Amino acid sequence: MRRGKMLTIREADRNDERIVAQYLRSISLELGFPEESIKKDWLESTTRFIDRARQELSYKCFVAERQGKIVGSASCQRLELYPMVSDAYQKGYVWGVYVEPDHRRQGIATALMSKAASYLKEIGCTQVVLHASETGKQLYASLGYKESNEMVLTLGGCSI
Repeated sequence: MRRGKMLTIREADRNDERIVAQYLRSISLELGFPEESIKKDWLESTTRFIDRARQELSYKCFVAERQGKIVGSASCQRLELYPMVSDAYQKGYVWGVYVEPDHRRQGIATALMSKAASYLKEIGCTQVVLHASETGKQLYASLGYKESNEMVLTLGGCSI
């Protein structure tokens, strides 16, 4: 096991965007989305989104490294679905939490989530929200996340 090897959590830079995009693709496949449903331009569209989110939504990504190799990441940003009329209530959103299979269940996702939550608090967020997979729910609950009153209507296509 790699449990004893040094883990570093750091802010991702532009050179890391490709791996962050690859992890997002891996998440989609692990959730059961068919390979043929993955956009042909998934890499370009993901890095374009990251660039826009960095400029407009205080986006940051954090990566976990072991021996100089990235083994996981978590992205976060200010969540703006509609105009905010008060600074007393600002949500942050965490997405793209991924740890490579050989490195799971070693506290890496917990460390990434802690870094993301700290950053969101630093930029004034009063709540952090995320959408959890079935396998992620236990982790997020252990970190204090509560299930919310979000309601969903599936209009067709894949639903997770």
